[in-house]
Amino acid sequence: MNKPTKQARSWTGAGLALALVLTMAGCAVPLYQDASAPAVTATAPTATPRSTVPGAVTQGKSRWVPVPWTELPGWGQDALHEAWNAWLKSCERPPAAWQPLCPQIRQLSIASPQEQRAWIEQRLQPYRVETLQGESQGLLTSYFEPTLDGSRQQTAAFTVPLYALPASLGQRKPWFTRQEMDTLPEAQAQLQGRVLAYVADPVDALVLQIQGSGRIRMVQADGSVQWMRVAYAGTNDQPYRSVGRWLMDQGLSKDGSWPAIKAWLAQNPQRQQELMWANPRVTFFKEETLSELEAAFGPKGGQGVALTPGRSIAIDPQSIPYGTPVWLVSNGPQAQLQKLVLAQDTGTAITGAVRADYFAGWGSQAGDLAGRMRQTLQMWIFWPKVPG
Repeated sequence: MNKPTKQARSWTGAGLALALVLTMAGCAVPLYQDASAPAVTATAPTATPRSTVPGAVTQGKSRWVPVPWTELPGWGQDALHEAWNAWLKSCERPPAAWQPLCPQIRQLSIASPQEQRAWIEQRLQPYRVETLQGESQGLLTSYFEPTLDGSRQQTAAFTVPLYALPASLGQRKPWFTRQEMDTLPEAQAQLQGRVLAYVADPVDALVLQIQGSGRIRMVQADGSVQWMRVAYAGTNDQPYRSVGRWLMDQGLSKDGSWPAIKAWLAQNPQRQQELMWANPRVTFFKEETLSELEAAFGPKGGQGVALTPGRSIAIDPQSIPYGTPVWLVSNGPQAQLQKLVLAQDTGTAITGAVRADYFAGWGSQAGDLAGRMRQTLQMWIFWPKVPG
């Protein structure tokens, strides 16, 4: 075996330093002081299908393998200042490991890309994210924040309600299904006074429920516009069923996309309820203010900070902790991505080591990207080096 180079030994040292930080207070210490944070433990030097990887660490469902900066495709070409807004958001609620670096991150928000990149390379160590079996390729999907027209009052144009959490939700699990909410007097009585807004299209409302948040544009009587953000508050605990899959399983369509669903409904309006009732799950919302400043960012993600379009991702927190910077590489028909993003959200379908959901932003263009993206993914996380 060849003798390790000085550079290779430095990667090993970074991995061992990370393991030391993670185990100072005992075995399997959380990465930061958060009861929901996963534990990280050091592993003995091991091998992957690629190479021997001394200094690797096991993080929940994933393994982090220290690598040189030269392994990262496209590193040096990203407009890092675009990611800095997302990083500043993470520093509003920083994990313990990042708190000492957040003052420098704030100062670097006005630095040049060269200065930002030099600081990252000096203070942080990149780690390739793999499954526990050594697989480094996974799946990237995308999500967005729908923007709909609506009204606080039911009108001839706006008839589809968006509900706040019912007061009786915790008293019955699972709560009423979508069909029962539409038909049972008992369920309807418990939804009285819980409507936040009405929108026009039931499919748009369903998309909003699946995405978990959205913006409602309401034109007032005087012509002024009021914006409302509805954010995820909970569900009726019923199973999710895809209405697109229902259409295909019924032999009614060969395409389960949202445009195809709307086209089918336009031809079969009498079957609207049947289609919607195929998915028993309903999402409830809470109203949030949407100031001019807040409108520049997305809804709050699982980390508790506002998401940044194109720079925030949802991950499995058991593989990548919230607030971690991630070098994301994904090449597919919808997007060619080699960029710095922040792990700031999660989702029920986002599970496993090399798995992410890319926050595309809001509006129709973001919705088109999110609805079509399903492509390969590689990820590298950045972690603070231990001074020494």
